[in-house]
Amino acid sequence: MRGRDAALKYSVLLPFTTTRPEQLIPYASLVEWAPSSRLWTGQSICIEPHQSFAHLAGTGLRVPVGIGVTLMPLRHPFEAAVQAMSLARTTGQPVTVGYGPGAASFQAMLRGEPYASQLDAVRDYLTIVRALVRGQQSDHDGEYFSFHGRLDSGPGPRVEVGAGVLRPRMARLVGEVADAAITWLAPASYIHTTLRPALEEGARAAGQPAPRIVSMVPLALHKQGRVPAETALASNAAHLRLPHYVEMLARAGIKVRGERPLEDAEALVEGRAFLSGDIDELTSQLREYEVAGVDEVVLNLTGVHHKSGPQKAMAELRTILRAVGAIDQHS
Repeated sequence: MRGRDAALKYSVLLPFTTTRPEQLIPYASLVEWAPSSRLWTGQSICIEPHQSFAHLAGTGLRVPVGIGVTLMPLRHPFEAAVQAMSLARTTGQPVTVGYGPGAASFQAMLRGEPYASQLDAVRDYLTIVRALVRGQQSDHDGEYFSFHGRLDSGPGPRVEVGAGVLRPRMARLVGEVADAAITWLAPASYIHTTLRPALEEGARAAGQPAPRIVSMVPLALHKQGRVPAETALASNAAHLRLPHYVEMLARAGIKVRGERPLEDAEALVEGRAFLSGDIDELTSQLREYEVAGVDEVVLNLTGVHHKSGPQKAMAELRTILRAVGAIDQHS
């Protein structure tokens, strides 16, 4: 967990699915101006994220990167560790890779059936990957993943192993077996009252420090003619149809019914799962994540990108980064 004197870090989420690797360049250039920041992306099957970031490093832009999250059914944990360590060595920068089981339908598509226990599958996976990226021996026999051996390939930049966290049971598990907990759409109040205590409980049980909390935060500035709920829906329409997100939001006091998408998006705004306001209001709302114990906020302007285009999304991202002090006023 973040120490008392450590400032909240602000990072950047790539707000679209990459179809050409050079699309990352403007965002990586922006992150270069923010020394404490990281460039994040989620899982893509158009251009695989490890490969996107490796291409970026080949252009000479070598910035810290994060993947939140890549999906476990796509690769064995040994291959996951090889990919993560390869990326760290290629970029020459620390890498954070979050893993998640994905939706049950995705698991069934790749495996023939979903994991009977999501928690047990995640425990198996993270236990093996974390040991391997630390250069340790793995002697894990699990129900879903097993591995005996090590990945001894010499020193390199740190690889931080994380996992997506929405609900308390997963948070307790991640507190035991991971370096980072990655949230998506989770309001600061829910992180403070529900997820953070569960992470700390798991960490105490394992006798280790609590994982860093990384929060992907969708947001947009107030603009003339812009309807916040429409921007929130453009950012999160798919998540509002997934049962595990609906349950997490309900735990956070945000009722999503799935019948009227725009009303559901309005609930996201009202419940501060999607942040909206002028620049002073946004910076105040973002500070709530620091109070909640979050270590890194990842600014997610996907809705702005989808509704207003790439140039306005980039301009808005710069404005917010300047306001929170992540880059100077001339960047």
